[in-house]
Amino acid sequence: MPTFRYHLDGTWYKGNTHVHSTASDGGRNFHDLAKLYADAGYHFLCRTDHWVASEVSTGDLPKGPGGPLLWLDGIELDGWDRTGACYHVVALGTFKGIHREMGLDEALQSARLQNGMLVLAHPQWTGNSFEDALRWRFDGVEVYNHACRWLNGKSDGSAYWNAMLERIPGTLALAADDAHLRPDHPGWNGGWVMVNSPECSQEAILEALRLGNFYSSCGPEIDSIQFDGGQVTIQSSPVQFARLAGPGSKGARTGSFDGKLLTEAVFQVPASWAYVYVEIEDAQGRRAWTNPLFSG
Repeated sequence: MPTFRYHLDGTWYKGNTHVHSTASDGGRNFHDLAKLYADAGYHFLCRTDHWVASEVSTGDLPKGPGGPLLWLDGIELDGWDRTGACYHVVALGTFKGIHREMGLDEALQSARLQNGMLVLAHPQWTGNSFEDALRWRFDGVEVYNHACRWLNGKSDGSAYWNAMLERIPGTLALAADDAHLRPDHPGWNGGWVMVNSPECSQEAILEALRLGNFYSSCGPEIDSIQFDGGQVTIQSSPVQFARLAGPGSKGARTGSFDGKLLTEAVFQVPASWAYVYVEIEDAQGRRAWTNPLFSG
């Protein structure tokens, strides 16, 4: 069986991988964004302005209740590729020489060559096809985008994620705000990632993101994800349902409609499934997702 993905000997750090500032089309500067998110309990944010490759400096780290908020470098690339398909792609990492005039194809290739982590952003909102989602072999996809829920309800990327998993079983899932924080675009703190890392540093957080040692959430908290060689055990905040999801219609579930809540779920993991992940849902309908449980 492939290697179990999760190593939880570190600390859980809350972050957002898709945020916009006044450097592109956002309504807040970096200092104000950092204070806002730090006061809400976040530990890190990624600078992902449109076609603006960030250069994080330690001078941009205001204090929050949990200590300094860490900024990570990134960029959002958008436009049409050589096939005529429209994309928005969040690239996490530090990049040089990427600019809008080079076009999307070259920019994506450059980001990949610079060891960028490429995440397909809000594919339902963009109108991507499943073929589009598979074309560039993305590292991950936004399973939830909070801004798109506000804009027209097209926030759910789970169908794309599963289509990608059928072809690339290690594809990661990320929930993100895509915060712009303008009067016509106000949403934030609706989708985030919880990264398990030995420390809250740029190198450690980005490495944990690349490895998929995180879960994504719109509310529920996962405390522990353990695998004993046959069963996976999830311990969480109180939830109404827990589901083991595999290819196609394959899955298992626990929970009830009578108001009883769970804080632990145990599932037998079939060795024959090409991929498998866990989804939990609280009494308010808010969900959280593991990544595919196995890598390699």
